[in-house]
Amino acid sequence: MQKRKKIAKFSILPAVAGTMFFSFSTKDAAKLDLESFSTANLELDYTVEPLLEEDIIKEVHVSNLPKLGKSYLGFKEAVGFKESRGNYKTINEYGYMGKYQFGKGTLALIGIYNTQEFLNSPALQEAAFYANASRNKWILKRDIKRFVGKTINGVEVTESGILAAAHLAGPGSVKKYLRSWGAQAFSDAFGTSIKNYMQKFGGYDTSFIQPEKRAKAVLPTA
Repeated sequence: MQKRKKIAKFSILPAVAGTMFFSFSTKDAAKLDLESFSTANLELDYTVEPLLEEDIIKEVHVSNLPKLGKSYLGFKEAVGFKESRGNYKTINEYGYMGKYQFGKGTLALIGIYNTQEFLNSPALQEAAFYANASRNKWILKRDIKRFVGKTINGVEVTESGILAAAHLAGPGSVKKYLRSWGAQAFSDAFGTSIKNYMQKFGGYDTSFIQPEKRAKAVLPTA
Protein backbone atom coordinates (compact mmCIF):
# COMPACT_ATOMS: atom_id res chain seq x y z
CA MET A 1 0.00 0.00 0.00
CA GLN A 2 1.20 3.54 -0.66
CA LYS A 3 2.86 5.26 2.39
CA ARG A 4 1.72 2.47 4.66
CA LYS A 5 1.64 3.07 8.41
CA LYS A 6 4.71 4.94 9.69
CA ILE A 7 7.67 4.31 7.42
CA ALA A 8 11.12 4.57 8.96
CA LYS A 9 14.23 4.76 6.82
CA PHE A 10 17.56 3.23 7.69
CA SER A 11 20.59 1.96 5.79
CA ILE A 12 22.22 -1.45 5.82
CA LEU A 13 24.91 -3.03 3.72
CA PRO A 14 23.68 -5.49 1.10
CA ALA A 15 24.73 -9.10 1.46
CA VAL A 16 25.55 -9.44 -2.25
CA ALA A 17 25.94 -6.95 -4.76
CA GLY A 18 6.79 -18.83 -22.01
CA THR A 19 4.35 -17.16 -19.34
CA MET A 20 0.64 -17.20 -19.96
CA PHE A 21 -1.19 -13.97 -19.25
CA PHE A 22 -4.88 -13.42 -18.70
CA SER A 23 -6.94 -10.35 -19.44
CA PHE A 24 -8.44 -9.19 -16.15
CA SER A 25 -10.12 -6.09 -14.73
CA THR A 26 -11.06 -4.76 -11.32
CA LYS A 27 -14.67 -5.57 -12.17
CA ASP A 28 -13.64 -9.21 -12.52
CA ALA A 29 -11.79 -9.00 -9.21
CA ALA A 30 -15.00 -8.01 -7.46
CA LYS A 31 -16.75 -11.07 -8.92
CA LEU A 32 -14.30 -13.61 -7.46
CA ASP A 33 -16.08 -16.27 -5.42
CA LEU A 34 -14.21 -16.05 -2.12
CA GLU A 35 -16.44 -18.43 -0.20
CA SER A 36 -15.08 -21.58 -1.84
CA PHE A 37 -11.44 -21.11 -0.96
CA SER A 38 -9.43 -21.99 2.12
CA THR A 39 -6.11 -20.75 3.47
CA ALA A 40 -5.76 -23.77 5.71
CA ASN A 41 -2.75 -25.22 3.91
CA LEU A 42 -0.76 -22.01 3.50
CA GLU A 43 2.18 -21.11 5.74
CA LEU A 44 0.91 -17.82 7.14
CA ASP A 45 2.75 -15.36 9.38
CA TYR A 46 0.31 -13.43 11.55
CA THR A 47 0.73 -9.91 12.89
CA VAL A 48 -1.76 -10.75 15.66
CA GLU A 49 -2.48 -13.85 17.69
CA PRO A 50 -4.00 -16.40 15.27
CA LEU A 51 -7.34 -18.05 15.85
CA LEU A 52 -7.54 -21.79 16.07
CA GLU A 53 -8.50 -23.42 12.78
CA GLU A 54 -11.82 -24.56 14.21
CA ASP A 55 -12.64 -20.93 15.06
CA ILE A 56 -11.90 -19.80 11.50
CA ILE A 57 -13.68 -22.55 9.59
CA LYS A 58 -16.53 -24.14 11.50
CA GLU A 59 -18.34 -27.30 10.48
CA VAL A 60 -16.33 -27.53 7.26
CA HIS A 61 -14.10 -30.43 6.27
CA VAL A 62 -10.88 -28.64 5.28
CA SER A 63 -9.71 -31.60 3.19
CA ASN A 64 -12.69 -31.07 0.88
CA LEU A 65 -11.75 -27.45 0.12
CA PRO A 66 -9.41 -26.54 -2.77
CA LYS A 67 -5.81 -25.66 -1.96
CA LEU A 68 -4.83 -22.16 -3.02
CA GLY A 69 -1.13 -22.94 -3.33
CA LYS A 70 0.96 -20.37 -5.19
CA SER A 71 -1.85 -18.94 -7.34
CA TYR A 72 -3.02 -15.31 -7.36
CA LEU A 73 -5.74 -16.30 -4.90
CA GLY A 74 -3.12 -17.88 -2.67
CA PHE A 75 -1.06 -14.70 -2.90
CA LYS A 76 -3.82 -12.28 -1.99
CA GLU A 77 -5.18 -14.49 0.80
CA ALA A 78 -1.70 -14.86 2.32
CA VAL A 79 -1.22 -11.09 2.23
CA GLY A 80 -4.69 -10.59 3.72
CA PHE A 81 -3.95 -12.92 6.61
CA LYS A 82 -0.61 -11.27 7.27
CA GLU A 83 -2.21 -7.83 7.28
CA SER A 84 -5.36 -8.44 9.31
CA ARG A 85 -6.03 -12.18 9.72
CA GLY A 86 -8.49 -11.73 6.86
CA ASN A 87 -10.76 -9.33 8.75
CA TYR A 88 -12.67 -7.00 6.39
CA LYS A 89 -13.91 -4.80 9.26
CA THR A 90 -10.69 -4.11 11.15
CA ILE A 91 -9.05 -0.69 11.57
CA ASN A 92 -5.61 -0.64 13.16
CA GLU A 93 -4.18 1.96 15.55
CA TYR A 94 -2.78 3.99 12.65
CA GLY A 95 -6.07 4.13 10.76
CA TYR A 96 -5.33 1.47 8.14
CA MET A 97 -8.48 -0.34 7.13
CA GLY A 98 -9.88 -3.68 6.09
CA LYS A 99 -8.51 -7.04 5.16
CA TYR A 100 -5.50 -5.60 3.33
CA GLN A 101 -4.97 -2.57 5.63
CA PHE A 102 -5.32 0.27 3.15
CA GLY A 103 -4.74 3.90 4.03
CA LYS A 104 -7.01 6.69 2.80
CA GLY A 105 -4.32 8.05 0.47
CA THR A 106 -3.87 4.78 -1.37
CA LEU A 107 -7.62 4.26 -1.61
CA ALA A 108 -7.98 7.69 -3.23
CA LEU A 109 -5.35 6.74 -5.83
CA ILE A 110 -7.52 3.83 -6.96
CA GLY A 111 -10.80 5.75 -6.89
CA ILE A 112 -12.22 4.98 -3.43
CA TYR A 113 -13.24 7.97 -1.30
CA ASN A 114 -15.98 6.59 0.93
CA THR A 115 -14.16 4.64 3.64
CA GLN A 116 -17.35 3.41 5.31
CA GLU A 117 -18.55 1.92 2.05
CA PHE A 118 -15.11 0.36 1.65
CA LEU A 119 -15.24 -1.26 5.10
CA ASN A 120 -18.74 -2.59 4.49
CA SER A 121 -17.96 -4.17 1.11
CA PRO A 122 -15.69 -7.24 0.89
CA ALA A 123 -16.10 -7.16 -2.90
CA LEU A 124 -14.82 -3.58 -3.05
CA GLN A 125 -11.86 -4.51 -0.84
CA GLU A 126 -10.95 -7.37 -3.16
CA ALA A 127 -11.23 -5.06 -6.16
CA ALA A 128 -9.04 -2.55 -4.33
CA PHE A 129 -6.34 -5.14 -3.71
CA TYR A 130 -6.24 -6.07 -7.39
CA ALA A 131 -6.31 -2.43 -8.58
CA ASN A 132 -3.49 -1.45 -6.23
CA ALA A 133 -1.39 -4.45 -7.29
CA SER A 134 -2.10 -3.64 -10.94
CA ARG A 135 -1.00 -0.03 -10.50
CA ASN A 136 2.12 -1.06 -8.56
CA LYS A 137 3.00 -3.61 -11.22
CA TRP A 138 2.85 -0.91 -13.88
CA ILE A 139 5.06 1.43 -11.83
CA LEU A 140 7.58 -1.33 -11.10
CA LYS A 141 7.53 -3.14 -14.45
CA ARG A 142 11.12 -2.17 -15.36
CA ASP A 143 12.38 -3.18 -11.93
CA ILE A 144 10.53 -6.47 -12.15
CA LYS A 145 12.22 -7.18 -15.47
CA ARG A 146 15.64 -6.18 -14.14
CA PHE A 147 15.70 -7.73 -10.68
CA VAL A 148 13.57 -10.90 -10.74
CA GLY A 149 15.92 -13.83 -10.25
CA LYS A 150 18.59 -11.74 -8.52
CA THR A 151 19.45 -12.14 -4.84
CA ILE A 152 19.36 -9.12 -2.49
CA ASN A 153 20.18 -9.40 1.20
CA GLY A 154 20.03 -13.16 0.92
CA VAL A 155 16.52 -13.23 -0.58
CA GLU A 156 15.73 -14.20 -4.17
CA VAL A 157 13.71 -11.46 -5.83
CA THR A 158 10.41 -12.58 -7.39
CA GLU A 159 7.55 -10.63 -8.93
CA SER A 160 5.15 -11.57 -6.15
CA GLY A 161 7.70 -10.54 -3.53
CA ILE A 162 8.08 -7.15 -5.23
CA LEU A 163 4.31 -6.62 -5.38
CA ALA A 164 3.86 -7.64 -1.74
CA ALA A 165 6.64 -5.25 -0.69
CA ALA A 166 4.98 -2.47 -2.71
CA HIS A 167 1.74 -3.18 -0.82
CA LEU A 168 3.67 -2.75 2.43
CA ALA A 169 5.79 0.31 1.69
CA GLY A 170 4.71 1.74 -1.66
CA PRO A 171 6.32 1.27 -5.08
CA GLY A 172 8.72 4.19 -4.61
CA SER A 173 10.31 2.60 -1.54
CA VAL A 174 10.62 -0.72 -3.36
CA LYS A 175 12.38 0.99 -6.28
CA LYS A 176 14.92 2.51 -3.89
CA TYR A 177 15.46 -0.82 -2.16
CA LEU A 178 16.03 -2.72 -5.38
CA ARG A 179 18.14 -0.10 -7.13
CA SER A 180 20.40 0.27 -4.09
CA TRP A 181 20.72 -3.53 -3.88
CA GLY A 182 19.13 -3.45 -0.44
CA ALA A 183 21.19 -0.62 1.01
CA GLN A 184 18.14 1.66 1.31
CA ALA A 185 15.79 -0.39 3.44
CA PHE A 186 12.47 0.50 5.02
CA SER A 187 10.27 -0.89 7.78
CA ASP A 188 6.82 0.01 9.05
CA ALA A 189 5.78 0.92 12.58
CA PHE A 190 5.56 -2.77 13.50
CA GLY A 191 9.12 -3.48 12.31
CA THR A 192 8.07 -5.30 9.13
CA SER A 193 10.55 -4.65 6.33
CA ILE A 194 10.62 -4.85 2.55
CA LYS A 195 13.00 -7.78 2.90
CA ASN A 196 10.47 -9.56 5.17
CA TYR A 197 7.71 -9.23 2.59
CA MET A 198 9.92 -10.18 -0.34
CA GLN A 199 10.92 -13.34 1.47
CA LYS A 200 7.49 -14.22 2.88
CA PHE A 201 5.56 -13.70 -0.35
CA GLY A 202 8.11 -14.82 -2.90
CA GLY A 203 7.34 -17.43 -5.55
CA TYR A 204 3.62 -16.87 -6.14
CA ASP A 205 2.28 -16.74 -9.69
CA THR A 206 1.14 -13.14 -10.10
CA SER A 207 0.93 -13.18 -13.90
CA PHE A 208 -2.84 -12.92 -13.30
CA ILE A 209 -2.28 -9.27 -12.35
CA GLN A 210 -2.10 -7.06 -15.42
CA PRO A 211 -0.13 -3.78 -15.15
CA GLU A 212 -2.31 -0.71 -15.51
CA LYS A 213 -1.17 2.87 -14.99
CA ARG A 214 -4.51 4.26 -13.81
CA ALA A 215 -6.08 1.17 -12.29
CA LYS A 216 -9.29 1.82 -10.37
CA ALA A 217 -11.32 -0.37 -8.05
CA VAL A 218 -14.70 -0.76 -9.72
CA LEU A 219 -17.61 -2.91 -8.63
CA PRO A 220 -19.66 -4.66 -11.32
CA THR A 221 -22.97 -3.04 -12.16
CA ALA A 222 -26.14 -4.95 -11.36
